[in-house]
Amino acid sequence: MDIKVKDMIVIGFALFAMFFGAGNLIFPPYLGVISGTKWFTGFIAFLFADGGLALLGVIALTRTSGDVRKLFSRAGSKIAVIIATVMVLCIGPFLAIPRTAATTFEIGIAPIFGSSFSPILFSIIFFALVLLLTIRPSKVVDIVGAFLTPALLICLAVLIIKGIVMPLGQPLERTLVDNVFVTGINDGYQTMDAMAACIFSGIVIASVHQKGYTERKSMVKATVMAGIIAFIGLALVYGGLAYLGATVSPLFDDTVERTTLLVFITQSILGEPGKVILAVIVALACLTTAIGLTSSCGNYFRELSNGKLKYEVIVVVVCVFSAVVSNFGVDTIISLAAPLLGMIYPAVITYIILGIFNDQIKNNNIFICAIWVALILGVISVLPSVGVTGLKSIAETMNNWPGGAFGFFWIIPVVIAGIVGKFIPMKAVNK
Repeated sequence: MDIKVKDMIVIGFALFAMFFGAGNLIFPPYLGVISGTKWFTGFIAFLFADGGLALLGVIALTRTSGDVRKLFSRAGSKIAVIIATVMVLCIGPFLAIPRTAATTFEIGIAPIFGSSFSPILFSIIFFALVLLLTIRPSKVVDIVGAFLTPALLICLAVLIIKGIVMPLGQPLERTLVDNVFVTGINDGYQTMDAMAACIFSGIVIASVHQKGYTERKSMVKATVMAGIIAFIGLALVYGGLAYLGATVSPLFDDTVERTTLLVFITQSILGEPGKVILAVIVALACLTTAIGLTSSCGNYFRELSNGKLKYEVIVVVVCVFSAVVSNFGVDTIISLAAPLLGMIYPAVITYIILGIFNDQIKNNNIFICAIWVALILGVISVLPSVGVTGLKSIAETMNNWPGGAFGFFWIIPVVIAGIVGKFIPMKAVNK
């Protein structure tokens, strides 16, 4: 079946908008400030850890028709459920969904209405709208891709293009961090888009099927094309926002709050109307992401319970819980995200890389050995930051391993573990 350009644009736009949420707005400008003239290096690192891994995640999930538990089960059904559930909760009601509402309020609403608008009231309104737009899962992609994303892209283009044509200043020839590349990687982690890709892919593939691309070859091609469109969109916007941040690097240091920085840049470029335009950008970016994440959570837990939990009930619970958590504020939510992300991210990325070759890898022990090593190393690396010092010396040693300076201390051990797994015979029951 021939791939229709219109279908790919709508689905690709929807995927872009689902990825482009709170973190995607606030991290690149801050990265530009602390990177100065090296903003492009930071941007490339950020794009790799965010958009690059997200694209790989989309490709990997096409191998299992969007079923994340099927992919993860290659390392064992129990660990698959544990990691997948923690992942869904991280990018769902515990962290990412509440962050969309908190960011919308702090950047889009508070600068306009000040303290007169209650954050509690706003969270109720925000998640009531999210619930309204997710209660019918079959319409999610079309609503986001055909209507919300074009409006978001127009507003972003106005801000970025004017900021490039009429820059606010010149980037300083200094950096406020030891390693710009590592900082970009870490900030890319914080967006959670690599994990989100594992969940969003199910929605995208379902939409691809609904549009008539039911054969495996056409489904994979259409989904990958949509992923590439989303990646290109992310690259253009990230680069623009990082540059805007670099142009105001003479005015700020690394203590500036990310939300405050974005508000300043927008108002400096667009004047008073910038408040309204920024409010629209933030509202659309965060709303589309919240819609995608909430719908994904509903689908995941419905399938996990074999239909015993109704989709509608799940999305209501997710919206109510997220509304409560969102009132803790953006910076608090981000600080809580780091340890959980650090624990499971190596395992998730390992799943994604191996998943790309899912059809070629016949021995499940490759998955089992690689995933367990990635998970154990991820947990060890995070323990000191949460007050567990018993393995601190090991965690510090890991930073001196190959790739440790860039946050990839786990890669070599995981590769070795996967090679070892290849030579462990599979049990007869798995053959």
